[in-house]
Amino acid sequence: MTLFGTIRAPRELIFGSGQRRSLGQVAAKLGRRALVVTDARLASDADFLEMMGQLAEAGLSVRIDDTTLPDVPVDSAVTSAAAAHDFSPDLVIGIGGGSCLDMAKCVAVLLTHGGRPQDYYGEYKVPGPVMPIIAVPTTAGTGSEATPVAVLSDAERSLKVGISSPYLIPAASICDPELTLTCPPGLTAIAGADAMTHAIEALTALRREPSAGIAQERVFVGKNAFSDHFALQAISLLWQGLEKACVNGADIEAREQVMMGATLAGLAFGVAGTAAAHAIQYPVGALTHTSHGAGVACMMPYVMRWNASEIPTELAEIAAVTGLGSASEVIPAIAALFERIGIPPTLRELGLEEDRIDWVAEQSCGIARLVQNNPRPLLPADMRRLVAAAYDGDAALLD
Repeated sequence: MTLFGTIRAPRELIFGSGQRRSLGQVAAKLGRRALVVTDARLASDADFLEMMGQLAEAGLSVRIDDTTLPDVPVDSAVTSAAAAHDFSPDLVIGIGGGSCLDMAKCVAVLLTHGGRPQDYYGEYKVPGPVMPIIAVPTTAGTGSEATPVAVLSDAERSLKVGISSPYLIPAASICDPELTLTCPPGLTAIAGADAMTHAIEALTALRREPSAGIAQERVFVGKNAFSDHFALQAISLLWQGLEKACVNGADIEAREQVMMGATLAGLAFGVAGTAAAHAIQYPVGALTHTSHGAGVACMMPYVMRWNASEIPTELAEIAAVTGLGSASEVIPAIAALFERIGIPPTLRELGLEEDRIDWVAEQSCGIARLVQNNPRPLLPADMRRLVAAAYDGDAALLD
């Protein structure tokens, strides 16, 4: 195999307990007028207020936008960008969970290039660099601090949509595991399972022929030597720390493992892409109004079972980094981990109605970017079988 890889990452990625206290110094190098994007709950948090003080001490003018909503409705991003125009920011700082970081990315695009979010849906639609973005995650899951993606919810399409461009990668990210210590067990589980799914789908994504220019033609190039490295390290860290962090939120070592795992998973799927588990979650999430992390994690063992014939090497690699005895143990072990931390094991338990299986399968097939990244092809009849198996909890239907 000819080695091929590509990395897209923040210019500066700082990881470690207490590193949030470097925000003022980092921001002062990137701008003088900072729009801080967060949500209403975090805006009164003591750690958040301490960071705002650091920005003031570093000489920055600050405006706080605490209007971020879950899943970032498209209209909310438009409203926030319009409200910030009179402030004329030259820097956007996202502090919070994945929605806050995605909101910051989208607002930075709109403030720099104008237009509507819809103008930038898809890959490589952002026409040029955006004003600097700093990401400070307070959950460990989406990896948005390291990815070229902003995910929004579009009511007109009844599905989540994405803006994908290397210009969306933050200029700097500060990942401080101490900011996740107060994250409740349920959210810790959902976010961490999302990160594990990112890492597994990046590792098992389709490997494409590395033609010259592929990274300029595709944001997501498929699995490669660099993404494999990040994905395997992410899986190892999440395997070690996720359940411990859910059981004891004060376990700082576990919190460090989970947060670093989530960031490494972001570096992996930010170039490799995700696949069928994510494709199916989009319509499932729209119907059940359940979290993204719960949906992709629910699907992941079934997708792995479907792909098993195409990913023997990757399953063996996962077994090696998790300490499992053999590749055959990997899929049951991942399913068991997810169930122990509270991820619903079937689409039925996630809330999907049986009469919507056909619709979910049809909609999933339409998300070609993700389905085409899956290592084993999924024709419409195959997709219907996969969704039905996940609904019934009968993975044997996939053999």
